[in-house]
Amino acid sequence: MSTAEAFAYDRYLVDQLVRPIANLYRVTPLAAGETPAGSPVAFVRQRKMAIKEDIRFFADESESQEVFRVKGRSMLDTGGSRYDILATDGTRIGVLHHTLKSIVHTTWAIQGPDEEEVAIARERSVVGAIGRRLIDFVPDVGGLIPIPYNFDFLLDGRVVGTLNRKFELRDKYILDLGADVERRIDRRVAVALAVGLDALQNR
Repeated sequence: MSTAEAFAYDRYLVDQLVRPIANLYRVTPLAAGETPAGSPVAFVRQRKMAIKEDIRFFADESESQEVFRVKGRSMLDTGGSRYDILATDGTRIGVLHHTLKSIVHTTWAIQGPDEEEVAIARERSVVGAIGRRLIDFVPDVGGLIPIPYNFDFLLDGRVVGTLNRKFELRDKYILDLGADVERRIDRRVAVALAVGLDALQNR
């Protein structure tokens, strides 16, 4: 399957696999409900304790074929960081900008190759956002408590997609961009964000 075919779907499951050295995520296209529409289209590796983020998306778990990658521009995530999504030839596909538009809602700007804003991904629930932050402050416990972590994708102020965390111990996200009928949001960038919510931002 070509990269274009792999990321032509509107719905994806992003789930975390348990590995000792690095976080590993699997990306699978979905049909109705949570029924897979085919085999996984990407495996994503993030090495722990990396000083500067460089997350590679591979076509299979053997990591023999890279699909695209996410590269951080700064050494530390200060809450306003930018991450470039790059094709295998180094061409920029888009940018994820962790913005400071709200002190309550976590907000990401989804940008195109020229850093023009295409859409916003914003945390849906104020109560959930506050509760998640309080739980994360509990040493050695916060990361073990599964809580909803849900985002809306907004185009021109209207919701065209969702990203919902499943209520499970192992991180699992359902990405649904079915309402983005004009396909203005690059599915690779949206999938990168789904992984980024788990791997990139301080939460």
